[in-house]
Amino acid sequence: MKPLNVIGQLTGLAFAASLLSTAAFAQDINVAVAGPMTGGESAFGRQMKNGADQAVADLNAAGGVLGKKLALQVGDDSCDPKQARSIAEKLASSKVPFVAGHFCSSSSIPASEAYADGNVLQITPASTNPLFTERKLTNVLRVCGRDDQQGLVAADYIARNFKGKNVAILNDKTTYGKGLADETKKALNKAGFTEKMFESYTKGDKDFNSIVSRLKRENIDLVYVGGYHQEAGLILRQMRDQGLKTVLMAGDAMNDKEFASITGPAAEGTLFTFGPDPRNKPTAKAIVEKFKAKNIDPEGYTLYTYAAFQVWSQAVAKAGTTDTKKVMDTIKAGEWDTVLGKMAFDAKGDIKAIDYVVYKWDAKGNYAEISNKGT
Repeated sequence: MKPLNVIGQLTGLAFAASLLSTAAFAQDINVAVAGPMTGGESAFGRQMKNGADQAVADLNAAGGVLGKKLALQVGDDSCDPKQARSIAEKLASSKVPFVAGHFCSSSSIPASEAYADGNVLQITPASTNPLFTERKLTNVLRVCGRDDQQGLVAADYIARNFKGKNVAILNDKTTYGKGLADETKKALNKAGFTEKMFESYTKGDKDFNSIVSRLKRENIDLVYVGGYHQEAGLILRQMRDQGLKTVLMAGDAMNDKEFASITGPAAEGTLFTFGPDPRNKPTAKAIVEKFKAKNIDPEGYTLYTYAAFQVWSQAVAKAGTTDTKKVMDTIKAGEWDTVLGKMAFDAKGDIKAIDYVVYKWDAKGNYAEISNKGT
């Protein structure tokens, strides 16, 4: 039996499988990972699925949870809020006790309401918009940081390294992109630094020549992009096509090598913020080796997804139940060993300790952490 259903793309075969005798699934606890398995952000959906697959395999190999095996369901929301809500409702109605997801904040936030109604514990590996944990919901956690933390680090880097220079801030109007751009602008302005332009574009746009022309007219030295890697890559290419040497900086949604496949060598010098590389943590060494043995680079949010499963499964074992309230109370009262290191959560569901750092891409399609204080 393969413990994998794709919610939102239920084929006749999958539907037939769902009608099998419940006895076949009696020893399974159904859990899920939900994110953009298709669409423009599917690179991150793959990261999340890779992390979930490995976590479930490792937990099952160690005896499962509460003496039962885990069966993984996969929900594809394509980073679409309505689709995310629909998937969340389906997972909640199927009595899934835990979901690792979603990726886009614009998906995680509406999905969380359906999960709350269905008594499902949701841990997002990747959604950084502060609103996710600011609505007094008792079923939500995140194992990543927040944009009001990430924006501070970006603003600090810009203020230190581009003092007296012309800076533009762009955003894609999404919950994530606009939120991150706003937080970066707020932190910059508080530091006494005023951007020269603040503009929006629409996620999915392909032609940025009018924006690039304005960047050229305004002699912009650095453009900060609140948005995803697809559009950021196109903006960078079109800047270089017009002869601009403007530095591009963005947030954590740049953390996939697909960005370099869009830009080619033009990626060199591009900056982004993300947590300290989890692949380099001693706590992740054994798991990273497992991924590499499968020819998988556990970049970006792969290990964050793995950590979400670790937190939930350890708390379930301690609580002796999958009941959402009891598990959540257990999580917030404890400290948990994960591939990302020890984790503890505050009353809202945010991790208590988080560090964002600055990374730089090179011409060969690789990125590395640099000092936040200088280039």
